[in-house]
Formats: sequence, structure tokens, C-alpha cells
Amino acid sequence: MGQFDDIRPYHDHEVAAVLQRLLGQQEFLGTIAKYSLPRLSRHACWLARMLVRHSLASKVRNINSVTGLQKLVAPYVDKTIRKATDGFSYTGLEQLEQSQPCLFISNHRDIVMDPAYVNYALYLAGFATPRLAIGDNLLQRDFISDLMRLNKSFIVRRSVSGRREKLQAFIQLSAYINHSIRNEHSSIWIAQAEGRAKDGNDRTDSAILKMFGISRRELDFADSINQLRLVPVSISYEYDPCDLAKARELYIRATTGSYSKSPGEDDASIALGITGYKGRVHLSFATPLQVAADCDARQCAADIDQIIWHNYRLFPVHYLAWHSWQERNRDLAVPAAEQLFSNEEIGQAQQYLQQRLAECPQEQQPYLIMQYANALQNQYQQQAATDQARQNKRQA
Repeated sequence: MGQFDDIRPYHDHEVAAVLQRLLGQQEFLGTIAKYSLPRLSRHACWLARMLVRHSLASKVRNINSVTGLQKLVAPYVDKTIRKATDGFSYTGLEQLEQSQPCLFISNHRDIVMDPAYVNYALYLAGFATPRLAIGDNLLQRDFISDLMRLNKSFIVRRSVSGRREKLQAFIQLSAYINHSIRNEHSSIWIAQAEGRAKDGNDRTDSAILKMFGISRRELDFADSINQLRLVPVSISYEYDPCDLAKARELYIRATTGSYSKSPGEDDASIALGITGYKGRVHLSFATPLQVAADCDARQCAADIDQIIWHNYRLFPVHYLAWHSWQERNRDLAVPAAEQLFSNEEIGQAQQYLQQRLAECPQEQQPYLIMQYANALQNQYQQQAATDQARQNKRQA
């Protein structure tokens, strides 16, 4: 077995065999049938599975590469995005060179759609799609692991226990990321922290940044980061279809000190995140981060946060939520939504927010509001600090 065989994506020569294996997995066929043929699946599951298998077999018959599979799937991704959003946009890719692989690091709001949107933007712009980091906690079933590894996903082994085992997993992951970018010239996407920012407060975990260089101890921290061409990406959702579930979890954590997921909860979040209404979605790609020689992981994390906050596209719902948030920083000069957006946009946002609040238990409503308010507060606090620093410099 090769050094990375247990975590890497599938290679082109493995694709056909994996697809055939999937076509023989009843659980996989049943899952597809549940969503594509829901009525038939309920009354004649065996027939629904047979029809799904026949349809899929004809579509993948000549697929023998990852690129071929992604081209086959692209129209379905496009259809899903158009159905679940009011528009998808991206900026910043014109600043990047297609021939230079990058380490894309983004904020994390949705389990599947965050990397899917990054993938889709790069695909539309003519870039090679990146390899995607995914935690093994989401790969509880064999067919899910196969599907993700077919789509250039590599596995982050979060379930290992023991200090020694965790260190070895970190070293292997670091080595794979460096090998992918430096030797195989393939870009990487990874979230800025483990787990979604359910409160909307996007923060980079410095431990992830340290991990990038742990397999290259001959380099100092700054050199290890600069050689990977780290590109911060801001993923902005107008509305989060999982906001009610997140508010519930935040409330339970705040009142009991912990939260235990129920069986199938991640699957439900994945399905809702894919199909649920998101309003407008925007991605902003920054230029590769240049880390100063004396920079450490904590400072680098703060720099990434500043870029992600600054580039995050705010929508009317963020302003409406912030102005109604009891915990907001009242010293910030935040304009009313009416000063920035049309009456039509504001009306739509008000209707959405009122509907979601009506569906949310009263005690959980502050946590719903907070999810939308935090992104705005981070951006305006950053801008206020920047303005103050400039003023102090002029006065010095």
C-alpha cells in the first residue's frame, strides 16, 4: 500500500471499477431512489432500485476518469444550484494563475455545499478542480466514501484516538497536502476550522495552519505556508437552510453545556444544505497570502480571518438581523439596510427572517439572529479597527 492510499482520492484508472462497485450496492441505489423516485421507492423499493441502477449504468458506461465523471455531474450540480438559489457569483479568480496550484482555505457554513461551490466556481472559470478535505466522521457508509473519493475528496482522519495516532494522522495529512500541491500540482480545498461555524462567527483554527508544515520540519512556519500558496476564500450565503437546526444546537449547548447528535443528523443536514433555499450565494477568492518571516500560526490565522471577513458579501438579512440583535456592538457605525438596498430586497429579507423566527421557538430565536449578525459585526469591527489604526498613524 502506498503512503497515502488510505486517504487519497481515487485515481483515473480506479474510477470504472469503483462505479461498478457502486452499481452493486443496494444501500446506494436505495438512497438515490428515495430522492429521484420517492413514490415508487415507498411502494416498490426493489423496482425503484432496479430502475436507478439501469439509468446510472447507461450514464457511466464510458466514464473512466475523474474529469469525465465531473463533466457528467456538472449539469446536475448546475440544476441544483439554480433550483436552490437566486443566483451564484464569484470574484477574484482573475488574480490567480491557472497553472499554479493553490491551497484554498475558506470559512465553513455547509457540510457539502462549501466545497461544491468552490469546485463549481473553479470549474466555470476553467481551472482544474481542487482536491477536497473531508472528515471521516461523514463517511459512515462505504458508498458515501466511494462517492466522495471519486470527486477528488481526501480523508481527514478525525476519529482516531490516542495522542500518537492523532500525531501520525496529522503528519500523513500534512505530507499529502504538500505532495499534492508541490509534486502533483493539484490544488487543495480545506475549511478554516473543523466543523461548521454555526454561530456565523468565522474563525481560523491555528492548529490547521501548523498541520500544513508539520511534515516539513526543515522549513520555518512562514516558508511552509508561502510555498503552498494559501488563498483565503469567503463563502457568503444570503440565507442558510440549516439555520433553525443550528439555532437549536446553539441553544442546547448554551443551556446544558453539551450537544449530542442524533442518528442520521449529519445526513439530514447534508440533504437540507444541498436542496434548501439559500437566496444569493457569492464566493470571493483572495490573492495568495504572503506570510512575513516572523509570522506565527496565531498571527497567520488572524490575517486569514481579516481577509475572509473583509471579502464576505453582506446581504439585507445581515443588516436586519444585526440591528435587532441584543448582543450587538452598539459602538459600530452600521447603516440601516434601507440606506444600502432596494425596498424589494429589504422586503424579501424581512419576510424570510420573520418566517424563520415564527418557526423557531422563542428561546432559540437569539441564536438564529446571531448567525446572520456575526458576519456583519466581524466585518464592521475590522473596518473600524483599520480606520482607527490609520488615524493613529496620521497623528503620530
